[in-house]
Amino acid sequence: MATLNVKNLPDSLYRKLQKRAKQQHRSVAQEVTKILDEALEAPQPISIRTLRGLGKEEWIGIEPADHVDAERKSWE
Repeated sequence: MATLNVKNLPDSLYRKLQKRAKQQHRSVAQEVTKILDEALEAPQPISIRTLRGLGKEEWIGIEPADHVDAERKSWE
């Protein structure tokens, strides 16, 4: 397993990491690993149909990608 050393880490940031790690019942190293893993994970694409409160009912039966293509063509 690789080792990562971080130089010049501000004390205030380290204290925040310590606090967060303690809240999650992890070591600082485990918490940093978790944070990096989440930050570097590929984002999951979302569909406009899953959005709440943004006119979801208006999209029933409409393929969002087709709608975007049609909108772009209308600008030409």
